[in-house]
Amino acid sequence: MTWKPLTEEKLHDMLNSAWQRMSLPQRRIWEAIRIEPQKWASHPYGDLGGGFWAVALLGQTVVWFNDIEDGFNRSHYTNHGTIGAYWCNQDQLEQTIQHLLNAIADGSDSGGFSGPPQPLQSST
Repeated sequence: MTWKPLTEEKLHDMLNSAWQRMSLPQRRIWEAIRIEPQKWASHPYGDLGGGFWAVALLGQTVVWFNDIEDGFNRSHYTNHGTIGAYWCNQDQLEQTIQHLLNAIADGSDSGGFSGPPQPLQSST
């Protein structure tokens, strides 16, 4: 099976399904921070598919979909259009939005981050 980048149409289907599963507080913040999906760069992992779909912005945090790992993530960014840190969480959108709600309420991020592949360390 060959990997293909997620289409914008399929992404919209996913966003609509996620909205149905969101709690009222999640829906409220989602409606405030969502953007029209746009491809953002993430070197080197996003190079193959032309970037990853950014779907929301909150301050210097971008919410984006990793279609290689099939999950939503949140990352800080410095330059608009470039994801600052690659994560491979396999979260549903409502989980990612809840992490943002928790960070707003508690002042710190409550969720974990799964990072990119790491080279195998030699035991010699």
